[in-house]
Amino acid sequence: MEQRADYAEEPDPERVVVRVLQPGETVHVRARALAGVIAVTDHRLLVAERTRLALDIPLGEVRRIEFDIERTRPATLVIVPEHPAQEPQVLAIPLAELSRAVAALSFIGERIAGTE
Repeated sequence: MEQRADYAEEPDPERVVVRVLQPGETVHVRARALAGVIAVTDHRLLVAERTRLALDIPLGEVRRIEFDIERTRPATLVIVPEHPAQEPQVLAIPLAELSRAVAALSFIGERIAGTE
């Protein structure tokens, strides 16, 4: 039986992020979650899962972010968009990605607070 080439590659959320970047747009911070990737650019926050973009919002449309760290589990990151039509994202952040996730939160926090 012949295997099609498009099934040979594993889905990769990093590719999803790269596909949606605008010309000249830079990813400043990126952190891996267990089921995806968080990427922060100059003006927007992206959450990509294996094959799709789960969230794409301007930084000014972030309503709330919660970050819980537990001793024996991956950290939990909750991103709540301003608009109710956009689904909040709940992501498990592995220990190895904590510093990148914190850097992303700091970048977002400075931008939405107007202290960039």
